[in-house]
Amino acid sequence: QVQLVESGGGSVQAGGSTILSCAASGVTASRFCMAWFHQVPGKEREGVASIGIRNGGTYYGYADSVKVRFTASRDHVENMVYLIMRNLAPEDTGMYYCAIGFTGPSTSGCPLSSASYNSWGQGTQVTVSS
Repeated sequence: QVQLVESGGGSVQAGGSTILSCAASGVTASRFCMAWFHQVPGKEREGVASIGIRNGGTYYGYADSVKVRFTASRDHVENMVYLIMRNLAPEDTGMYYCAIGFTGPSTSGCPLSSASYNSWGQGTQVTVSS
């Protein structure tokens, strides 16, 4: 049984940084695409970062809104995925979900579409105050 558990986040001042963690169990996460999604009330989940390994190389994907500011990383030994969030803005406020995909990356990397992911964590809240 696949289980993803997010942690980290909390309240952060605008311009600050935080790190989200996602612990995977029941699956070897390095074999699949992993992604982080952002959701605010009344809106659909938006993919912000993805990471996957293919032929020894790591593929990253980022939404335009977070490029440069957010970085996805993973620890194969610990079966963890991280989202390093820098220069946070109030619009980054919301729930952040970790997800694991159906497959590993294609030659284009890992998608940011929620339809490509089949297991989700419970989410962790990030609140950025100005």
